[in-house]
Amino acid sequence: MKYHTSNSSSPGRSRRLIAPLVACLSLLALAPLAGAQSTFLTFDTLQGRPIAISPDGTRLFAVNTPDNHLEIFDIDLSGNLVPAGSVAVGMEPTAVAARNDDEVWVVNFLSDSVSVVDVSGSVPRVTRTLLVGDEPSDIVFAGPGDGRAFISTAHRGQNSPYPDGEYDTEGIGRADIWVFNAANLGTSLGGDALTIITVFGDKPRALARSTDGSKVYAAIFHSGNQTMTLNSSFVCTTGTTALNNNTAEPACSLAGGTSPGGMPPPHQNRAPDEIDRPENGIIVKWKRDGTTNAWQDELGRNWNDWVKFNLPDRDVFEIDANADPPVAVDGASTCSDGAGCWASVGTTIFNMAVNPISGKIYVSNTDSQNHVRFEGPGTLAAPIKPVGEPATVQGNLAHARITVLDGGSVLPRHLNKHIDYSVLPAPNGVKEKSIANPMEMVVSPDGNTLYVAAFGSSRVGVFDTAELETDAFVPNSTDHIALSGGGPSGLALQGTRLYVLTRFDNSISVIDTATKGEVQKLALHNPEPASVVDGRPFLYDANLTSSNGEASCSSCHIGGDLDDLAWDLGNPDDLQKPNNNPMNDDPFANIGVGSCVIQQFAFGNGCTFHPMKGPMTTQSLRGLDLQGPQHWRGDREGDATSSFLAFNPAFAGLVGRAAPLSNGDMIAFKDFALQLRYPPNPTRNLDNSLTPIQAAGQAVYDLPNTDNVASCNDCHTLDPSNGFFGGDGRSTFDAGTEIFKVPHLRNMYQKVGMFGEAEPEPVNNGLIGSVTAFDGPFTHQGDQVRGYGYTHDGSVDTLFRFVSASLFDLTNTEQSQVEAFMIAFDTDLAPIVGQQVTLTANNAGVAGPRIDLMLARCGTGFDSKVLVDLNGGPVNECDLIAKLQQGGAERGYLYDAVAGEFLPDDGGAAIGEPALRALAGTSNQEITYTAAPPGSGLRMGVNRDLDLHLDGPDNCPSAPNDDQLDTDGDGLGDLCDPTPLPEPGQLAMLVAGAIGLAQLERRRCAKRRGRRRG
Repeated sequence: MKYHTSNSSSPGRSRRLIAPLVACLSLLALAPLAGAQSTFLTFDTLQGRPIAISPDGTRLFAVNTPDNHLEIFDIDLSGNLVPAGSVAVGMEPTAVAARNDDEVWVVNFLSDSVSVVDVSGSVPRVTRTLLVGDEPSDIVFAGPGDGRAFISTAHRGQNSPYPDGEYDTEGIGRADIWVFNAANLGTSLGGDALTIITVFGDKPRALARSTDGSKVYAAIFHSGNQTMTLNSSFVCTTGTTALNNNTAEPACSLAGGTSPGGMPPPHQNRAPDEIDRPENGIIVKWKRDGTTNAWQDELGRNWNDWVKFNLPDRDVFEIDANADPPVAVDGASTCSDGAGCWASVGTTIFNMAVNPISGKIYVSNTDSQNHVRFEGPGTLAAPIKPVGEPATVQGNLAHARITVLDGGSVLPRHLNKHIDYSVLPAPNGVKEKSIANPMEMVVSPDGNTLYVAAFGSSRVGVFDTAELETDAFVPNSTDHIALSGGGPSGLALQGTRLYVLTRFDNSISVIDTATKGEVQKLALHNPEPASVVDGRPFLYDANLTSSNGEASCSSCHIGGDLDDLAWDLGNPDDLQKPNNNPMNDDPFANIGVGSCVIQQFAFGNGCTFHPMKGPMTTQSLRGLDLQGPQHWRGDREGDATSSFLAFNPAFAGLVGRAAPLSNGDMIAFKDFALQLRYPPNPTRNLDNSLTPIQAAGQAVYDLPNTDNVASCNDCHTLDPSNGFFGGDGRSTFDAGTEIFKVPHLRNMYQKVGMFGEAEPEPVNNGLIGSVTAFDGPFTHQGDQVRGYGYTHDGSVDTLFRFVSASLFDLTNTEQSQVEAFMIAFDTDLAPIVGQQVTLTANNAGVAGPRIDLMLARCGTGFDSKVLVDLNGGPVNECDLIAKLQQGGAERGYLYDAVAGEFLPDDGGAAIGEPALRALAGTSNQEITYTAAPPGSGLRMGVNRDLDLHLDGPDNCPSAPNDDQLDTDGDGLGDLCDPTPLPEPGQLAMLVAGAIGLAQLERRRCAKRRGRRRG
């Protein structure tokens, strides 16, 4: 059900008569912009805390992530929801928290901001925008009087004290928690943080608070599981005897010492091929057997001498919220379980909840099984692998868990312990009991029941907390609450009503916890194209895409992106096939050979794809369009469309579905996935300029013969006008045992945090010389936050190390410069996109220069094939919109960069830029400026539903209604009106509802009067 959320009063007959005329005039005024500005960019941000209830229990707040809005509902006396308002916030809002009954804070993931929203009046408004670090994800209020706001962000970003994320500093924490005094935000542009707490993890996500508010808990998102990849140069080459006998090569001497041996068998794929697999690296895991203090492979061999760092795997940290300023109890890598942090809680941590009675912490997470080799049926591998070692990871990718933190105890509980992973496809009835991708949780006030939003299961899991804590629960489908919408991501509980935000259909369901029945459902306005809505479930829905109800593509592609792990997904039961991909042989033209010739000469396997390919890091699903063949090797051949469709066999061979998807379903998945976009690079200057070291790095990057035969750009092509960001879809020889597609470089900043490399054995060849020797040092580097870095298998710790290889001809200074440039690599959206600032009556001095920057960037042309194709012509770096409360309603403006004016959402005359700023001088007319993606400004600024009527005169701005039909004449278009033509029998219900809402309003007014008297 769609609903009206403008909060405007009934406009009356005059408005209805002039609306068509105003709309026509409006569209004429916007003609230079409207036709090309209807694009929607899909980021598919995972929500963290998407709904919250006001302290007085009378209202519910929900982030509308795709629509960049906060939705507000009254809760009537029956616990049902009544739409009460809507306000534009930042881009990709992911979390909301109510500071009190009158003020709500919204975390905006892509805007790197927090919107402070006043909800005390009839029309909500943003009064302040705080600027924080990159990708803020969650927020809680805690500390004295719950007056401090805690916000989790990555340790980087243009608004951070560490814009480049200190990418060249080893052994530091990269998880930041920003803390603000909510009652005194200061006078600086982005607000004066009390402190920024940095703890020893990669990127934080979930936050939780103790019942009394004295403690805050922060969890690391991609925490890892103490695995890493040993490069093939550290693994003994398998000789003829071991190959023929299917045994592991014994220990050997290498440049850095004695290696424990060669790759575990099997060494050949199935008949009739039986071709020796290429020499590759090995994934090792710390204490793989559960007892030995060693980095071990599946054979139990000790690789300690070849891993030059530690992974302490600190996952959840405790913060003293009452301290002045707040501080981590122990944010170091050496803290102990229950004494400031907890380790080994999970691989990917989604959310946390605190039991209000016992204080125990429940952590929703998945535990990845990437230490197990191979996909496929495991027919050939099963009899060869060690006893107790799974043959493959088919259907067994990541276990859904709740980990209980009880004092110093870390107690992981597998939610799907009923699954027998050795039986595929899973028998009937298994998936109905399963929970996939557990996200937000809520605990009943008595502490006895835990509700879990199962994002990949279209249900809410219900657990007895005592049984969960002792692991005595028995998975049962009748315990769960079935939902009509998929992708439940947020929960809020009040009395017998459970409120659930379902992301797949962008709706809120109201559940009666006594009956487990859905009693109400409200759809939020969704600007996403049907292709996105229809295709999204094929990424996340484990019921749809697996036979056991736990596995899905999102088990590894978290939120359509990375899991920051490597997997060895070779398949011994498959056959070798030729590599027909286009090759970038230009660099080798001067020696008269091509990639395949060099590959055959150096390693003997020519231009082929062997099904046993070795470890490779998970690649993002973002930005696949225009990138040609997919996978690291490009072994899903063809253009972006055909190569994506070629992944269909993975649903059976890897995810564990009984059969591949139908052709129609796979096309729907493809249509969704190819729309996923990268966000702007957070380490690049907001004016899109390069720092001196980055600019010097680009100059070196473009120099001829940086790798002795070509420039960096000859292979890693940067050409945004053709959609290339480090790769152009071609493959090339790269001094490895396999030919790889040249990878893009858009997410190098995400892979920082692994420092420590063993001395590799140089590869010497008569034709290509020494190609793998790195610069030192090769000493142990101590504790680090990540186990994977760069190259296809994640085995190279830093970009500086990568470009130090003897394959390149660079000085140390040039290596540092190129590294800096690659960290700041273009992502196909200008850095200004998403950025915000709120102009108030008192901050023109600090806000003015930022507004000037936004005006300049939104008037600057931008090269992007994707954006030009979407918009049908040239684009600027951004579209600039402005929002404020004016005349008793929310108003929007869209900047016309050609005229230098703002076009209003009521179709009236354009307003000059200085005149718009002057409006902020009026009380309660704060203006929030947002740099929208090119082509999105019309929708985000002045025409939310993209129909023929701008938001001002539109009687239903949240649903397209060109006819403006209003059957009952109340000023609300029928598509937004829950009762467009009330039946006589409904009148009593409407009267009762009106009385109930009036009573709620009186309660709120009384509370406000009480606070004023206090």
